[in-house]
Amino acid sequence: MEEKTERRYGEGYLEERVLIPRWRAPWPQIVNLLLILAVFYISWWIFQDRRGWLRMYTPYLGYMYTRWILIVLIWMVYIFEFWPFRRRQLETWHPLWKGFIMTCVMTGVLLILIKIFFEGILGNFSMAYFNPARSMKLPGITEFFAIEYASLACLMFAAIASWLSPSWPVAMENAPWQNLKQPVLGWTVLIVTFFIGTIVYLCTMHPHMGILSYPWQRFASIAPPYWEKFANTVSGNFHVSWIMCCTITVWLYETIWERYPFKLIKHDTLRRLSAFFGIIVIAWCFFFFLHFAQELWWGPAIRGTRMDFSPDWRWLHVGETMVFFLIPALFLTFYCNNWPTKYSAPVNWLIRTLIAIFGGMAIYWIYYNIGHLTLGTQKGYAQPEQFPMIPTIWLINIMLINHWFMDNWPGWRKAKPEEAALIRKEKAPTVSAAKLAPAGIIVGIVIGIIIYFIAIWLFPILGKLKWVYT
Repeated sequence: MEEKTERRYGEGYLEERVLIPRWRAPWPQIVNLLLILAVFYISWWIFQDRRGWLRMYTPYLGYMYTRWILIVLIWMVYIFEFWPFRRRQLETWHPLWKGFIMTCVMTGVLLILIKIFFEGILGNFSMAYFNPARSMKLPGITEFFAIEYASLACLMFAAIASWLSPSWPVAMENAPWQNLKQPVLGWTVLIVTFFIGTIVYLCTMHPHMGILSYPWQRFASIAPPYWEKFANTVSGNFHVSWIMCCTITVWLYETIWERYPFKLIKHDTLRRLSAFFGIIVIAWCFFFFLHFAQELWWGPAIRGTRMDFSPDWRWLHVGETMVFFLIPALFLTFYCNNWPTKYSAPVNWLIRTLIAIFGGMAIYWIYYNIGHLTLGTQKGYAQPEQFPMIPTIWLINIMLINHWFMDNWPGWRKAKPEEAALIRKEKAPTVSAAKLAPAGIIVGIVIGIIIYFIAIWLFPILGKLKWVYT
């Protein structure tokens, strides 16, 4: 038995671990929140802030590393299930030591990915724009823009990976390779999602890179891009936006929605396909609704203008807005035990979703009013170097490290075996299909329609008020 435990990796570790608060609520939540915010601000000052040390917020250089940190974290936990770390190490190492070691591993993988794969291999043997040194050989390309273009290409690839990497374990349940052992399972899912991501990149992001040069690279890419008439812009921000909506929807589905409603489908293949494509459908609903909401709030976009009336920024801002909603959703799941849990499942999901929406709106308001003072970003909405996805994803990365690597230290501790067994017995039973009666589904649809019409009536009125002081 001892040998079997020693050879086991982290399969099922997150699902099986039981965390116990060290103090009564809300002190664990407050302590962890203060720690996360402190680490966020110190690390932001060191790496990103233009008044700080490394000043990577150029903005695309810091943007690229922020996104790829997220992807590597997802790979380590959801795809490789903590491989090559042993289960004994996950269970016995101190959270600080475990967080430090795993963050160092994440950093090493990150640098290999950026410097060797993208810049070294793709930049030298495939697409020159991945390598700043090659781009600088072109007439008129300065070092700054060469680095920015390379970073932009890498972060666009990361946007796709942030959607597909968690989608396969969450929606597809790692099928059809779910019975493989690590690390074979991890490498298989990584290669498959990377392959699909490369095709998506070539069809959505590569045409954007082709129009950054003058004259447009018509032979090497589709120029003008095929989405121009539909999106009213040639910018790849159109694709970045809907892909980010897919990314956020995956995590809402995984966290506050607890993989429902598709989890209720008993047939394996039907459940997995319904979840994968259902997430895309839900994401596109968010995508178009938030774009429509901006038109109700600010008025229609006008091609040829800049700032908040620019069509490409409007599309990008849809994805930026979605990330704000993810922060309170993750906090609810990681630190509040997915509160509430005492009502019926649909009511629980509705309350959590409303908390995520209004919590995200509050963070949105705080960011745009004081972000330029505290984070060194530009003031206002659509400034050329204003990218709220950088600090929001940076914050999410720190939350993931604390929850995945450090077991919610210091506000929580891991339960002893006898404590864990008792807590598992007290857990509420899972939702049954019988509890989701057709009448309840119909009522939910009606409520959703009512909320929709209330929103489109309210947005033009609220848009006349001054919410962000620019």
